[in-house]
This record gives sequence, structure tokens and C-alpha cells, in this order.
Amino acid sequence: MSNKKNSIWSFFASVKLVLFVLFLLAIASIIGTVIPQNSPPDVYVKEFGENIARLFQILDITDMYNSWWFVSLLIMLALNLTICTIERLPNVWRLVVQDNLATDIDRLAKMRPSKEILSSISPEEAASRARASLAENGWKAKEAPRDSGILIFAQKGPWTRLGVYAVHTSILVIFAGAMIGSHFGYKGFVMIPETRSIDTIESFSNEEPIKLGFEVLCKRFTLTHYANGAPKEFRSDLAILEDGKEVLTKSIVVNDPLSYKGHTFYQSSYQSYKKFLVSLTDNQTKLAELFLIEPGKEIKWPGEDISFGIINREMTETPLRFKYKIWFKDSTGVADPFWITDGDTTTVKRDGKDYTFALKEFFATGLQVTKDPGVWYVYIGCTLMLLGLMVAFFLSHRRIWVYIKKEDDKTSILISGNTNKNRPSFEKNFEAVNRSLDAKFKSHS
Repeated sequence: MSNKKNSIWSFFASVKLVLFVLFLLAIASIIGTVIPQNSPPDVYVKEFGENIARLFQILDITDMYNSWWFVSLLIMLALNLTICTIERLPNVWRLVVQDNLATDIDRLAKMRPSKEILSSISPEEAASRARASLAENGWKAKEAPRDSGILIFAQKGPWTRLGVYAVHTSILVIFAGAMIGSHFGYKGFVMIPETRSIDTIESFSNEEPIKLGFEVLCKRFTLTHYANGAPKEFRSDLAILEDGKEVLTKSIVVNDPLSYKGHTFYQSSYQSYKKFLVSLTDNQTKLAELFLIEPGKEIKWPGEDISFGIINREMTETPLRFKYKIWFKDSTGVADPFWITDGDTTTVKRDGKDYTFALKEFFATGLQVTKDPGVWYVYIGCTLMLLGLMVAFFLSHRRIWVYIKKEDDKTSILISGNTNKNRPSFEKNFEAVNRSLDAKFKSHS
């Protein structure tokens, strides 16, 4: 039974397993990128044929990132990284925290690089100068008596050995964030007519509407065009309402969303209702009213002796926009018809009165809504991974020993060092320390 447990443990602690699982995940990710995800079944039948489409459905390739086998690969990778860390971290931790003053003296002479200096000064004076020389080069030294001599040890970056484990941890944190987002987050869509608000959205994954816990108001939607009439930009002026009170406003465009309480609202689409919003203000009484009108229908201002309507439209030349012919009547009679371009404001002058008249086409803004409570875990994991990779690839654990011993009428100073990576850089550091030591002992050699 013990051998079986050891065999399973060794299997999951294998570096080969990590590489194999990463290879499978890379292949799966390529497939998931090439093959559209979560499209209607008839799309796959049309593009790949009925048999291939059925195979995709059996293997969950059409929703691959939520498939049992893809999740199993992620779990296997997480388990493998965890066991690899448990297996190897204790030995690495010992290298990080040990003082290295118990290092075998015979081993020091075999290290590369190493160098021996003979001096006439006493071992105690040599130790003092060696510590000073190391300090001048940024090395913090400690010493202990060893084998009738003095062993001095200094190191830089012992913690850099933990860089790879920071990467392991970052992957697990990213996985945790992805799982949290998958189980507790959602994606949906909503159309909000101008001047209206909503407090629910339609989910992409089920038929039940999702309650937001607050309201989203579309104050205004603006559509601009290129000179040829093609849509250039669509912008939504949104407001967040809590208990009917406005707590946040933002104008959003594509790739510049609004975020609130973990929800992100992306500008996605729009819809025209072939109706118009008219803002009418009596500049004498300062009374104002907003109307939703249809072309060809008479609109009356309740409580006021005012009516108006749209009777015709034409396309402007530059830029390509519609202008609308308006008839207007108040207590003084019928005014001459006037033209107003979509999105503009004009003044209607009457005998002793004038009105501000603004017209724009009535739209609904289409918003894609996401909530991902795991996204901050993913951000933290990615940051940790970046830092871990920088440490693992560009920084190293550098160690220097200086062993000082009396030999006949001379003092022997053996300088040795090693590093776990980036040896050329370490050798430059080692040479700098050697030059400093040579200068300290030169007059006494």
C-alpha cells in the first residue's frame, strides 16, 4: 500500500507530467480559439458538416472551456504544481535560510570560481579586512571559527530561489479566480431605451432574468456617422441609480465601459425605434416637457395650447444626416413650417413668445453586461506570475566564502563562490571582490 501511495505521489510530482499537461492545454486552447465557442448548433453543422458537428457536441468542444475534460486538465495541472511544490520546497527553503557557516572546508577549494591569497597579517586582521571589503561591495558578511581558522560567509538574493514557487502559486491563484468567476459570475445583455431605466438583464446562460440590485438609466444615446453615412461611433450616457438617487454617471463607448459593484457594462449595439424625442421649452414661463413622437402624428402638450408634429424628412448632403420638417401651433395660431436636423436645437418665434425646440431620433442602447467576482484574483495572479518570472529568469542566489587560516608564517585567505544561475554576471561580482581584497592585502603580501 505504501509503495502504491509513493508511486501515485511520484507520478503527480513529475516534471514530465507538468510539461505533458501544459502541452495538452496549449493544443486545447488553440482548438478553442479556432473553433467558435457557444454558437448555435446549426452554425457548426453548416460550417463543419453534420458528423463533425456531432463529434464537437460529444466532446464539448463547442463549450470547451467549461467541458469536463478541460476542467480535469486544469485540476491535474493544479494538483501537479501543488505536489511538485510540496516535494521540492523544503530543500530549497533550507538553502534560503541556512547560514552556510557549516560548509565543508574541502569543498570550498573545489568551487569555481575560487582564489587563494597569502598575506603576512594576522588571521584576525585579515578577517576584519575581508569583512570590510565585502561590505564595500554590498555584501553583508557573518563569520564563525572553523577548523583552526575563520570562515566568513556572505550572500545576495537567497530569496530568488523562491521565484519559481511564486510562479506556481500565481497559476493556482489564477485558476481559483477563473473558477470563482465561472461559478459566481455571469454574462448577459440588455437593451435600454433612452430616458428609461432597468434593474434586470437577460443572461446568456439561462432563461431567468438576473437582478442587478440597482438601476441603470440611459440618459441619452448618440450615433455619429462618417461622411459616407456609415456608423462612426455610438455613445451612451448612463447613470447608476440607488433607491432612485443618481450615484454614478459615465458616457461609454466601445472599449470604454462603465463598472459598478463588480458589474461591467460594455457598449455593444443599438436599436432605432423610428420615433423621436422632442424637448420643448416655453422660454417665457420656463415650462419644459419631453415628448416621444412618431412621424405624421399630432402631439399636444397637456395643459398648454400647443401642438406640433413631423410632416416630412430629407437627407442632408454633408454630412449624411436626416432633417425633419415640423409644423407647430400655439395660442397665437399656426407657425410657418420649419426644418430641423436630427440632434439639433432651434428657436420657434411667435408673436411675443418663443420656444426652444430640440429633436433627436429615439434609440435604445444595447449593453453587454458581465460580472466576474474572480477577476481580481486573476489580476493578482498575473502580477505575481510576472514578478515570479522576473525573479526566476533574471535574478540569482550568489554566495561567497572567505576561509582564513594561519599556515607557517603566512596567513592563507581562500576566496570561493558559487551561484545557481547567471554565472557570467556572478564572476564579474566575484572579480570585483577579489580586486578589493587584493588592494587590502597587497602591502602585506
